[in-house]
Amino acid sequence: MSAQIPFKRREVAVTEEAETIDELATHFKEIITGLGEDVDREGLVDTPVRAAKAMRFLTQGYRQNLGDLVNNAVFTSDTDEMVIIRNIEMYSLCEHHMLPFIGQCHVAYLPQGKVLGLSKIARIVDYFARRLQIQEVLTKQIAECVKDAIDARGVGVVIEAKHMCMMMRGVEKQNSTMTTSCMMGSFREDKATREEFLRLARP
Repeated sequence: MSAQIPFKRREVAVTEEAETIDELATHFKEIITGLGEDVDREGLVDTPVRAAKAMRFLTQGYRQNLGDLVNNAVFTSDTDEMVIIRNIEMYSLCEHHMLPFIGQCHVAYLPQGKVLGLSKIARIVDYFARRLQIQEVLTKQIAECVKDAIDARGVGVVIEAKHMCMMMRGVEKQNSTMTTSCMMGSFREDKATREEFLRLARP
């Protein structure tokens, strides 16, 4: 009997997801109609459902469990040298206009007895990016998560991104890039450590 419980939970989750997609699709249909389009024309018939599924994917961070994400990926190590992961692709949605901002994230940390699996760093970035965000908060959330996961002596995070809300509307500036950083522990307190990270994070 106990073996059937996980299946039942998955079944309920699938049903709830389908209901959510249907509800979102209804709202997208109203938006398309409100824009003056014919939601019944060939190219738009399936658009509300496609848009609903896309939005669910782009905001999946709300439905993930951070503990499960990092679990079994913290390893004992005697290294105390800086670990840097550069150019992590990052896609998020501006919480002000729900338009994408796209860029790269650079993460560094100084371990003290524990290191984090390489792919988990990228997953942590996605966990916080896949939701409605502002870049400043996203940068800090990633840094805090990495620091807490392995009790690092220090963490540095830099994000460079282009914002569609600035490029496609408003001032319509195409070549602007926003850079944010968060330095914790040794990266904030030790100028040499901070400068080493910033130098190595450059292309």
